[in-house]
Amino acid sequence: MTENADSATVRQWEEALGAVLGASAKRVDRAVDDGASLLAASAAHWPEASRALLVLTDRSTAGLWERGWRPADLARLVRRDLAPVHLALLVDLVAAQGRRYSPAALDRRWQEQLRELAAEVWWADDRDYLAGFAERHRLDRFALATAVLELLALLARLPVLAPVGPVPGARPVEHRAAVPVPGEPRMLSRIRALLAKAESTEFPQEAEALTGKAQQLMAQHSIDEALLAAGQPGAAGAGVPGAVRIGVENPYEGPKAMLLDAVAAANRCRVVWAKEFAFCTVIGFDSDLDAVELLYTSLLVQATAAMQRAGSRQHLDGASRTRAFRQSFLVSYAARIRERLAEATEQTTREAAAGRHLRPDGTAEQLLPDARLLPALAAREEAVDSATDRMFPKLTSQRVRVSDGEGWAAGRAAADRAALHGRARVERGKR
Repeated sequence: MTENADSATVRQWEEALGAVLGASAKRVDRAVDDGASLLAASAAHWPEASRALLVLTDRSTAGLWERGWRPADLARLVRRDLAPVHLALLVDLVAAQGRRYSPAALDRRWQEQLRELAAEVWWADDRDYLAGFAERHRLDRFALATAVLELLALLARLPVLAPVGPVPGARPVEHRAAVPVPGEPRMLSRIRALLAKAESTEFPQEAEALTGKAQQLMAQHSIDEALLAAGQPGAAGAGVPGAVRIGVENPYEGPKAMLLDAVAAANRCRVVWAKEFAFCTVIGFDSDLDAVELLYTSLLVQATAAMQRAGSRQHLDGASRTRAFRQSFLVSYAARIRERLAEATEQTTREAAAGRHLRPDGTAEQLLPDARLLPALAAREEAVDSATDRMFPKLTSQRVRVSDGEGWAAGRAAADRAALHGRARVERGKR
């Protein structure tokens, strides 16, 4: 294939996409059909269309990374707004674009997202990609070209986001302390093990104890990181907060965002909810962000299981009130969890200020009190607040409505049996 032929076929994709983006709401389906018909008209032309598509999306996907998007963010939106075939296409396009980077050019969380999506190049030649995809998913050329245009149109309309890490190819920014905390892998492994047991146990009191212990270890881990950073000179001692995005999706996305905010606040992080994109941005220091992701995931599993055990509800006239009950259940659960997490963090901080140190195995040792601790923690909280203000200069508060008293009582009781902190508002990014 000549370079001119490549360019001409790329322009065909661009023109078809441009027609879709420029069409009115009433004519967008017709524009998709027209573009797909043209692109899929010739079997002989299909290999050229395949390679041209990957040339085009290599550029457009790189543009999405520059605009602050990450693979998991795109997957979450496509999963919500389109169909499984579009998600499979997206994963392949992300994998294809990633061929230009070495693993060293990707930050830790980016690599984790690629692994979770199973983003791999499975085709041998870009000319064969579309034919191979069509065979895998039992699609004809027209149906596949239609799906591609629908996906590209969704991606092309996405706005710029506040970045939460370096783009691929940029020098990764390291948010962890420069020197590893002794026993850190063991500490995180212990926390994961405690939370896994809390999720699997059938005994509420055991789940409560396990989750509380996990939060105490998380708080100790955060304290260790703060003291380690305080012992380093200059900017290294101040540290730099980072950020992650965590999916918060329907149903009951409001209470889920409240639960995430509760976990984040207990771990000295801030949360900003972007409801329209089904995620929250969590701002904090790297080890604290890891703790938030771990604990939120576990508590959401526990909350969902408890809510399902509570069953469905009906009004006296037989009409269902299950949704109102579950909304109230989760709001109450999040509020009570906030209180309990705060108690665990405050207790660990108070004891650490007096010299008591938790080991990864859960036992304690008495050390000399370190006068740097409380100022170091205060400085980190101030740094997180400043980073949040820079990333999101305009914030509004979002209230979550409760209308079922029984659901509120049941949710609070479930939180008492399972796990832990208390601000009933979640900050929401205002565009």
